Amino acid sequence: MNWKQLDKLNIVEEIKTKSAEYPILIFKHSTRCSISSMALNRLERAWKAELSESSEAYLLDLIKNREISNAVASTFDVAHQSPQVLVIKDGKCVYHNSHMGISFQEISQQLASVA
Repeated sequence: MNWKQLDKLNIVEEIKTKSAEYPILIFKHSTRCSISSMALNRLERAWKAELSESSEAYLLDLIKNREISNAVASTFDVAHQSPQVLVIKDGKCVYHNSHMGISFQEISQQLASVA
């Protein structure tokens, strides 16, 4: 899986703009949380290369980038969770889930439905 790092505040606005062209996946990851590590690992193992052709995936390290995490929550009107996935399309969060609800099957269906 080819993650782009969400490590600068201005990238949140770039994601909003880019999402008019194709869906964007954001994974909010806590490096101190075993559930977050497990969810990330499951997603990376299941990821299909063709999804990278029709979408972009961003990884947000919550420990290092709390301000950016807050901006994501505010910009896309989604309460902060960790771990958490968001699918952004046309500048809006069209899907989000957290913890054990993070499912590759659901994410891939959401990405395909808004592509």
